[in-house]
Amino acid sequence: MVAWTGSPRRHVRILLVGDQGVGKTSLILSLVSEEFPEDVPAKAEEITIPADVTPEQVPTNIVDYSGEHQRAESAPTTPNFRREPDIDVFVLAAEQTDEALAEEIRKAHVVCIVYSVECEETLDGITERWLPMVQKCSETERKPVVLVGNKIDLVDFSTIDHVLSIMEDYPEVESCVECSAKTLHNISEMFYYAQKAVLHPTAPLYIMEDQDLTEQCKKALVRIFKVCDIDGDGLLNDYELNHFQRRCFNAPLQPQVLDEVKAVLMKNTPDGIRNDSVTLSGFLFLHCLFIQRGRNETTWAVLRRFGYNENLEISDEYLHPPVKIPPGSSTELSHRGQQFLISIFERSDRDGDGALSPEEFQKLFSACPTPPFSTDIRRTIPTNENGWPTLHGWLCRWSLMTLVDVNKTLEYLAYLGFNVHENESQLAAIHITRERRIDLARKQNSRSVYMCHVIGPKDAAKTTFCRAFLAQDMKRLTDRDIRHSNRYAINTVQVYGQEKYLVLRDVDARLVLDPLQPGEVNCDVACLVYDIGNPKSFEYIARIYIKYFAESKIPVLIVGTKADREEARQDYLLQPPDFCHKYKLLQPQFFSVKHNKKDVYTKLATMAAFPHLKQFGLVSSDPLLWWKAGLGIAAATIVGFFVVKAFHGPGSAR
Repeated sequence: MVAWTGSPRRHVRILLVGDQGVGKTSLILSLVSEEFPEDVPAKAEEITIPADVTPEQVPTNIVDYSGEHQRAESAPTTPNFRREPDIDVFVLAAEQTDEALAEEIRKAHVVCIVYSVECEETLDGITERWLPMVQKCSETERKPVVLVGNKIDLVDFSTIDHVLSIMEDYPEVESCVECSAKTLHNISEMFYYAQKAVLHPTAPLYIMEDQDLTEQCKKALVRIFKVCDIDGDGLLNDYELNHFQRRCFNAPLQPQVLDEVKAVLMKNTPDGIRNDSVTLSGFLFLHCLFIQRGRNETTWAVLRRFGYNENLEISDEYLHPPVKIPPGSSTELSHRGQQFLISIFERSDRDGDGALSPEEFQKLFSACPTPPFSTDIRRTIPTNENGWPTLHGWLCRWSLMTLVDVNKTLEYLAYLGFNVHENESQLAAIHITRERRIDLARKQNSRSVYMCHVIGPKDAAKTTFCRAFLAQDMKRLTDRDIRHSNRYAINTVQVYGQEKYLVLRDVDARLVLDPLQPGEVNCDVACLVYDIGNPKSFEYIARIYIKYFAESKIPVLIVGTKADREEARQDYLLQPPDFCHKYKLLQPQFFSVKHNKKDVYTKLATMAAFPHLKQFGLVSSDPLLWWKAGLGIAAATIVGFFVVKAFHGPGSAR
């Protein structure tokens, strides 16, 4: 199982600043030695706390600051103000300049501004000097701040109310705490809050003055809610909540806790519970409540388990796990990938008509930034009479995307929650095929998706040929459909009883002297089309074949289009049948819109399935050889089935 944790940082750097004599150095030394130091240096050396002794299991650097402005004459003069013992405030050897301070602020992940609860001047210094300085040195990012009131053992009152007003005016202030370096009261908590301000910051999640979640946080939580809504009813029932709990915290949600959560929602938000299930508004309210109670880490744990980084964006590592595709291999959907997409389709087909209406289509992809493909996809995949994708067309479109842009498939599988529902990386949803050279050597091909490049001169009806591959009824193929074609068309064909996906790529027509790019040549099978009624049409594909395919191992089929018209003699050295005979190709196949026979597409898929039989012209009349080839592909499929079954048997490791 591959679990995404999205750890925000590998270490935390804490800087302590504040007026002279507030106890910055004593706080650090008390934390390290667990006792109040009697001899306090002017400045503590930078210390590193190992990960295994910190609550968040993150190594932490703590940096002290001693500034040149902090002399005896500038020290607060409030009665009873206690100086740290044995500090010689006239010694400037350890003092730092404002430039050095600015550099330390930039390097720090969080700044703790320390003040003395017994000295109002040091409290005023927070807004008069320290917060403005932190802001000035952090222009490109908001640096989290923790306000620390030291020497609480000397007073019998609290400054928290005053500090809370500062927090309202300065969003970068994450939290505040009162402590005592002498009695060790809240010392560990102070540094925990500093760590927490870095690892689980409030600012990206919550707007203090509005007492509400940020829009970016809401957007992320809405997506998480939709992904966890397995049955698509807009609610999280007990099963879905438990699934969510296990995903985020690796533990079930106890029935008593679940009842308490529902009781809180019913008490605080009128529409938080419906049909004994949690609504979206209730889900958002819970996270708002977590943050208000100082449990930012709970919301951050959820966000990170669903792939979000510190900026509340889904990280690239989550969307695009590394995948290595050897040269000559291709990418297809695995069985698990297909099953996941089938379940998504069936869940989204709310009216059960076997197709996705535009509304159902948009709702399905509402958890994604944008749909991966347009709703107007009838020129690319099979659809129903309304032009809506059927389940068959849905799988066709995903198979096409996986073949030509596997990273996009991985990205959208992550958006749709494959990682969540399958509890594994979306790499489990794809299959990398064997290299083509190995297929040729073994004379076996176990691929399920083949790429066919359709190449021909202008007006040779390439677009019509590709569109006809999708049309069940050619009468429904309108002039607009023929004039406007997508780059690809994909459908399934039967190759000796095995269903295969065939992708037709319409390669743009050029002048015969213009070179084809390698990406326009390399494919599983090439279909060279010409207009049988145009005497100059065949020369184009003849030259293309000689230049690019005669010496390659790519099977080629020549197709004459507009076969319902009178055939013209071609202005070329050889007529099409003679050309095919010379180069040991199958004789030209003929195609017309009026008589759309699907056998030409089956021939293309068969040639792609058996690339070692490139010179089909020699074997096309030998039915025994074709029968053996078909038996070979069936055997390969059966062997593959038993291999998969062996790997996923009861005793297999998971």
